[in-house]
Amino acid sequence: MSFLFLILPPITAALLAGLVRPYRSWVGRVNSLLSLIPIGASLVFIGGALTGGPAPTFGPDELLRADSLSALLMICVSAVAALGLFLGPTLGGEDPYRAAQLRRYQIFVNLFIAAMLLAVSANNVGVMWVSIEATTIFSALIIPLILTKTSVEASWKYILIGSTGIALAFAGTVLAYFDFVNLVGPVENALNWPVLMNSAPALHPEIIRVAFVFLLIGYGTKAGLAPMHTWLPDAHAEAPAPLSALMSGVLLAVAIYAMLRWKAVVDLLLGPAFTNQLLIMLGLLSMVIAAFSMVIQRNYKRMLAYSSIEHTGLICLGLGLGPMGIFAALYLLICHSTAKSMLFLLAGNIFHRYHSTQLSDISGLLKTMPVTGRLFAAGMLALIGLPPFGMFVAELALFRAGFSRQYIWLMVAVLVLLTVAFVSLVRHLNKILYGPIPKGISVGEPFGWRNALLFINLGILTMLGLTLPAPLLTLLNQVVGIVAK
Repeated sequence: MSFLFLILPPITAALLAGLVRPYRSWVGRVNSLLSLIPIGASLVFIGGALTGGPAPTFGPDELLRADSLSALLMICVSAVAALGLFLGPTLGGEDPYRAAQLRRYQIFVNLFIAAMLLAVSANNVGVMWVSIEATTIFSALIIPLILTKTSVEASWKYILIGSTGIALAFAGTVLAYFDFVNLVGPVENALNWPVLMNSAPALHPEIIRVAFVFLLIGYGTKAGLAPMHTWLPDAHAEAPAPLSALMSGVLLAVAIYAMLRWKAVVDLLLGPAFTNQLLIMLGLLSMVIAAFSMVIQRNYKRMLAYSSIEHTGLICLGLGLGPMGIFAALYLLICHSTAKSMLFLLAGNIFHRYHSTQLSDISGLLKTMPVTGRLFAAGMLALIGLPPFGMFVAELALFRAGFSRQYIWLMVAVLVLLTVAFVSLVRHLNKILYGPIPKGISVGEPFGWRNALLFINLGILTMLGLTLPAPLLTLLNQVVGIVAK
């Protein structure tokens, strides 16, 4: 039953937004409350995983399954989704949206959330692929919530590149499946993860190598890995802030989840060296492009988007560094989801006050919006990996993993790239926080509940930098055991 409480609430919310006519502001409030139910369901799955029992399943042919890896992604997606819905656009205030736009937003953002939750709970590789493809369609329909030439172009670019990537992932899935059928023969629930894991050693190595390359590039496109990353800065620059928080905070994590699942299967046949080399190569390339792109950025939402590409690259690099690296990458993924969702929502506050996304138009934020400015500064310091925030601990663990495997020059290169990103982000942050207040910008900001919610993110980032809670440590160790058998 917990699976129903996980996936049905966002579907119900989408139906509610479509059926209530004319649209009313209370629809958004009800949908926000409904978003709390998947958090509870995710916590139930985490509790079950911590006991060490068998992963629960649901549906015909065990269509859904929740092991430790699924449960970790469930709580990330559901928590960021709830935050995005509570702080999403409403009727009134400074939001520039009309009722028809808000109806479209509520319908498709909830379907987007449902698709992500289905992707991380699917036991069937085909259902996972369909769900991740659905996330492209649903989110692309919200990017041009305010119709402009640039927002429509960003949406189409996202659809074209995302669909190309997911088509490559489909090709890899089909290759792996036909190889499975030819060598293993007809098997019940052949597309389910446990069956694939058990049968992996019997597959054809050369076919699986080709299949994994397709899968890595395909799902890597959705994760924002170079060289298929170009949709991400454009989409984030034009999307509403809550959608950017969801896309950067957890959509990228869902794509990484798909890559992790397939890595676990391939490693049982080929050993980890093959997948590790590919992940390190693409991760380092993504970090190079992202770090130097941040230097020249003039748009603060694109700046945050390139930071997401950098962190995706760093996570993938960690996944290629063995069990210690996988642990560090998962820790970094949690911190990234927490920090980036907060920063994109704060970017929405900044846009509503300054009516611009250009860094040249933003200055004096600490004076004009004291609460937002302080939260944004703290979030950026967490993002660049300073103590006492969780990113610092995660990156330290990643370096430990790299040096323990004697990847000296790789770690030196990563350190240089992180330094470039650090200097660039601090320079941009200094410009945003200080300097003269632009003409016509009002001064002052009440401390309302909307900003108060974001202190939860800041508290989580601080806690993860000071201590590693025992339940989280157990869960992460269990996930490492799933991926690095």
